[in-house]
Amino acid sequence: MIKKVSNKIQSVFEKNLFGVCSYFGELLGMKSSRIKVYFIYLTFLTFGSPILFYLITAFWLEHKNIFQKNHKSIWEL
Repeated sequence: MIKKVSNKIQSVFEKNLFGVCSYFGELLGMKSSRIKVYFIYLTFLTFGSPILFYLITAFWLEHKNIFQKNHKSIWEL
């Protein structure tokens, strides 16, 4: 019972919120859980400065299609 609840909470945090660690895991070919552990260790070692990087990356992933240039040429209209 407790395992199901923790799995549901974990899936909400991974998929519905930001998905930064999942994105980097797919990009680097690593498990997202390892990236999360590295991120936690790095946060403690550098007194929380990676949190700013995480929030900027989350913003970028949320609005990625705005920053990419997907302009169609005149011939594709």
